[in-house]
Amino acid sequence: MNDKRLAKARRRLLDEIQAEARDTETWTGRGAFSDPVMAALDRVPREAFVRDNDVVSAYVNRPQSIGFGQTISQPFMVALMTELLDLGRADRVLEIGTGSGYQTAVLAEVAGRVFSVETVADLASAASRRFRDLGYDTVEVLNRDGFAGWSEKAPFDAIMVTAAPERIPQTLVDQLKPGGRMVIPIGRVHEVQFLYLGAKDSDGRFAAHKTLPVAFVPMVGKERNE
Repeated sequence: MNDKRLAKARRRLLDEIQAEARDTETWTGRGAFSDPVMAALDRVPREAFVRDNDVVSAYVNRPQSIGFGQTISQPFMVALMTELLDLGRADRVLEIGTGSGYQTAVLAEVAGRVFSVETVADLASAASRRFRDLGYDTVEVLNRDGFAGWSEKAPFDAIMVTAAPERIPQTLVDQLKPGGRMVIPIGRVHEVQFLYLGAKDSDGRFAAHKTLPVAFVPMVGKERNE
């Protein structure tokens, strides 16, 4: 697909995302996504994060397989999860589930630094190369069980989880700053899952509420809530 067709497809996708934001406002409380988030989706070349034979559908508003039983998230969901975190340019973000790196790159466009954990070694190394090639020098990737988070870089202003555990991992809550936000899908695979938005108050108490129903791949690894 040539650059002109990609640009046209990208503009159409951005319009679809804003339309879906309006349609889901009763669940999310966000009837329109912010200029920084939409500009990030406009800047990040999604075609660089899909498999070669999927470039033609890179800007279709749906998830796509990236191998290893993982997916690149639906663009609307990438926009929504980024929007819900209310990120600023000084924020340090932990992402659990690098995948191909598309969501990571969007985060890097609106936050200060992004620390991304990926449990599949091949995906982690491929994403790291992709970030170097595209100039995303504020991103670091670690091949590790996502349930462990990245305590060496904690605490974080925000945490995004892009695969679904059955409950919110306490290890990740512990790595969130007071005043920090977390967005995470919760639920079993093949059952109804919900996207949760949580925050930690100044006294360290964490509370989360569910927004809209979603469908994510399961979060794999060893849960550490004990």
